Amino acid sequence: MATKTVKKEKIKKEEGVVRLRIRVRAYENKILDTSVKQIIDTALRYDATIVGPIPLPTEIKKYTVNRASFVFKNAREQFEIRTHKRVIDILNPNPKTIEALTNMSLPSGVDIDVKMM
Repeated sequence: MATKTVKKEKIKKEEGVVRLRIRVRAYENKILDTSVKQIIDTALRYDATIVGPIPLPTEIKKYTVNRASFVFKNAREQFEIRTHKRVIDILNPNPKTIEALTNMSLPSGVDIDVKMM
C-alpha cells in the first residue's frame, strides 16, 4: 500500500474524542486500496485527523466440491473466497467531512461500514 499512515498522532483516550470508524471490505485488494486512498484524500481535504488505514486479517472461506457426482469420491476441488479488510479512524470529524464522505461514490464490490464512537 502506498500510504501506510497519513497522520499518526499519539492521542490519549479521552471522553471528549468523537471517533468515526470506517471499515472497508472488498474481494480484490487493488480496488480496496484505491477506495481507501480516495476516502483518505477526501477526509484530508477537510483537515481531518486520520489514523490508518489499518489492515485487518484476510478472511478466507474455502468450499470443497466433489468433481464427479457419483463414483469418484476422492476427486475433489477446493475454491476459496478472500475478503480483504481495512479500518480507518477519523478523529473529531466536522460536519463538512461527514457530508463529503457520504456523498462519495466508490466502485462496486466495496462494502463500507461507518460507526460513530
